[in-house]
Amino acid sequence: MDQSPQGLTPAQERVYRFLQDYIKQHEYTPSYEEIRRNFGYKSLNSVYKHLKQLERRGYLASPWGNQKRVLELVPLKLGAVSIPFLGVVAAGTPIEAPEIPESIEVPETFLGGGLNFALKVRGESMIDEGIKDGDVLIITKQNHADNGQTVVAMVVGEATVKKYYRQGSQIELRPANTKMKPLFKSEEDVAIIGLVVGLLRHYRAPFSSPYHHNS
Repeated sequence: MDQSPQGLTPAQERVYRFLQDYIKQHEYTPSYEEIRRNFGYKSLNSVYKHLKQLERRGYLASPWGNQKRVLELVPLKLGAVSIPFLGVVAAGTPIEAPEIPESIEVPETFLGGGLNFALKVRGESMIDEGIKDGDVLIITKQNHADNGQTVVAMVVGEATVKKYYRQGSQIELRPANTKMKPLFKSEEDVAIIGLVVGLLRHYRAPFSSPYHHNS
C-alpha cells in the first residue's frame, strides 16, 4: 500500500494510533515489549524500526536512550475534508451506491493526491491487511497500480478490494486472507478504479483489540 501524503505507511499509522490511545488511557507511553506484544512482532527490532520512521517523519520525539517510557508524540494534522461516499464494496459484488449521494468528512492527512472518494467494506477478504468488515476506505482515483498495492478494481463489471500483481498480460488480485483464493484475470477484464490510501473505523471493542495484529 502506498504511503499517504503525511509520509506514514498504514503499519506506521497503526503504531502511532496505538501509542496515542495507550497514552490517553495510561498517561504514559508503552514499553517496546508492550508494543511488540500488541502487534505480534517477532522482535523488538521491528518496533524500533517503526518508531524511528515515526521520528524521521516528525510524529515522534525521543532521546533514544535506555529509558523505556520516554516517547513523546507530535500531534497529527487533522484538518477535515469532505469527499464523496460512493457506497459499499465487497469481493465479488457490484458497488452498492447509496440512493442519495452522500459525502463524508475525513482527516486531510488521509488523502492521496488528486481525486478521492470513500467506500465501505463488506466482507473479510483483506483482514490480514487490517481491513475489516465495516471499515471505510479512502480511495485515490487512478487507473493504474504497482505490484503489491491495494486497489479497488472492477472485474468484468464487479467491484473488489484486493492486492494487485501483474504477471505479463495476466492480472492477479490477491486477497489478504489465507482462507480465500486469488483471482487471475486477463488485463482486459480488470479495470482499476483507485488505490486504497486510508482507513476509518469506529471502535467499540476494549482498548487492546482495535490495533491488535496477528503476524
